[in-house]
Amino acid sequence: MQNKMGDSAIKILIVDDKKENLLSLQVILADRGYHFVEATSGKDALRILLKNQDFAIILMDVQMPLMDGFETAELIRQSDKLKHVPIIFLTANMNTNEYIFKGYQSGAVDYMIKPLSPEILQAKVMVFTELFRKNQELKKKEEETHALNAIILKTNAQLASQNEAITKHAEELKKKNMELDAFTYISSHDLQEPLRKIQTFANLILSNEYPNLSEDGKAKFNRILYAANRMRELINSLLTFSRATLDDRRFETVDLNAIIADVKAALYENLTEKNAVIITDFHDNVKIIPFQFVQLMENLIHNAIKFSQSEVPLEITIKSRFVDSSVIKDMQLLPNVKYCHISFGDNGIGFEPEHSEKIFGVFQKLHGRDLYEGTGIGLAIVKKIIENHDGFINATGEPMKGATFNIYIPY
Repeated sequence: MQNKMGDSAIKILIVDDKKENLLSLQVILADRGYHFVEATSGKDALRILLKNQDFAIILMDVQMPLMDGFETAELIRQSDKLKHVPIIFLTANMNTNEYIFKGYQSGAVDYMIKPLSPEILQAKVMVFTELFRKNQELKKKEEETHALNAIILKTNAQLASQNEAITKHAEELKKKNMELDAFTYISSHDLQEPLRKIQTFANLILSNEYPNLSEDGKAKFNRILYAANRMRELINSLLTFSRATLDDRRFETVDLNAIIADVKAALYENLTEKNAVIITDFHDNVKIIPFQFVQLMENLIHNAIKFSQSEVPLEITIKSRFVDSSVIKDMQLLPNVKYCHISFGDNGIGFEPEHSEKIFGVFQKLHGRDLYEGTGIGLAIVKKIIENHDGFINATGEPMKGATFNIYIPY
C-alpha cells in the first residue's frame, strides 16, 4: 500500500508484518511531507526495493515471520544501489548487547525500542530525511555542473578549432600579402627601365626636334612628358608603399623635433610658397622607425600643403602626449598598454566626415586630377607605416575647416 503524495515528497519505506504498527508509524510521522511505502514482510520489502531505490530511510521491524529484519537488512546491503539507504530497526527485544551488535552488523544505522517515543522517532527520521534531501540537491548540482562542464568543453573545442582555422587563415593571408608586396616592388622596379628610356628619348626630342614640331605635335609631346612624369611618380609611390612593408623594423628612441626639422628642410620651398607655419608641442621622445617616420611626416605635411586653402596661410599643428589604452574609446588597441598619441592638424580644405576611412585607401582620391595633383597613395603609405609600428590612425575633417589625423603608437 502506498500513500498518494506529490512526486517531490521524500519517500520512506516502512516494513512491519502488523497493519496496526504500519498505521501507527504513519500517524507519528504525519504532516511532514513524507511519502510512505508499506511492506508487510521482508520479501515484500525486497520486491519493492527492486523497483524503487530512491528511499530516504527504511523503518523496519525485526521480528517478522519467514524472513526477519536482520536477514532482510543483510540482503539489502548486498545491493550497491541500496547499501547507502539508512535502516532503523524497531523492536521490543533489542535489550542486550548481543542483540544490538547483531542489528548493527546486519546493516542498521540505529534502533528504537518499542513502545516508540514519537518525539525521538520524529527527530531521528528528520535527521536522515534532511540528509537525504541535501544529498539529492548536491547530486542535482553535480549533474548540472557536469552538464555545464560538458557544454564548456564542447564550446572550448569549437573555439579552439575556430581559432586554429583563423590562425591558419591569418598566416596564409600574411604570406599572400608579403608575396603581393614583393611582386609590387619587383614590378615597379622593372617598370622604371622602359620608362627611363621613354623619358630619355623624350628629352632628346625636346633638345633637338621640339622647334620643328607643329603646334598639335608640341601639345601631344607635352602630354607624353606629363604622362611619363606621372608614371614615374606613381612607380616611386608604389616602391615606397612596398618598402613600408618589406624593410626591417628597427626601432629607436627619437626626439620628434629632429624628425620635423628634417622634413621642414626637405620641404622648405613648398612650405615657403604657402607661407606655412608648423607649430609643435611634443612630450618626451618616442620609440619609432626613424626613416619611416620621416616619410610619414613628409606625406602628411605634403598632403596639408596640397589641400591648403588658396587665400589662407597654411597652419599645421603637431602635438604628442602619452595616454593609456583604457581611456581611448572606439579603437582596437591593446589593453593595459601606454600609447603615444600624435595629433596632426591643419586649416586646409578638410573633407566630408563620411570619407574618413576612404582617404587611407590605395589610389583613393576625393578630388579630380584636374584640381589636385597626386597618385592617391600618400595616405595609404602613412597608414602602412603606422601599422608597422603596431599602431592605429584615424582622421576627422570638416569642409573648409581643416583635417586632423590622430596617430597612436605603443610606447
